[in-house]
Amino acid sequence: MLNILQFALLIFALRLVDLSLASLRLLMITRGRKALAWIFSFVKSAVYLIILQMVLKSIDDPLTIVVYAAGFATGMVLGMYLEERIALGYTHLRIISPKRGAELTELLREEGYAVTEIASQGKDGMVTLLDCNVRRRKTGEVIRFISKFDPESFITSSAVRTAQRGFFRK
Repeated sequence: MLNILQFALLIFALRLVDLSLASLRLLMITRGRKALAWIFSFVKSAVYLIILQMVLKSIDDPLTIVVYAAGFATGMVLGMYLEERIALGYTHLRIISPKRGAELTELLREEGYAVTEIASQGKDGMVTLLDCNVRRRKTGEVIRFISKFDPESFITSSAVRTAQRGFFRK
């Protein structure tokens, strides 16, 4: 039989696993990865039922409630961390450059990124609109590169759910 501290640690650890799997499951759903979403959902559900059974048996103990809640909160943060580290998929960058768009296009291409350059009209005149899809784990690096080269550029990013054809840097 588990002593009270072991029991509390087990609930906390299982809750970490449960919430981390929930975050990964959500990531797989948003990325359209059905098989992995199914696997994570299955395991998450099984772990949750085990925790639920354990908690309901000792619901009168305040320590049980505290470790359950602490495991929930910590598991959510751990899941966010794992999601950031895995960084599956692509990010779409839209860059509006008032002055250096053509140069930036060439530099990004030299770095191995596919860029579509579009002449556009901004509030104060002509600008260059650049569209570029990059691997999520490279997003910060590419944004820093762009910002350093063209500090006046306006950059937005959005998650890419699906991408077909085209050129993608390895």
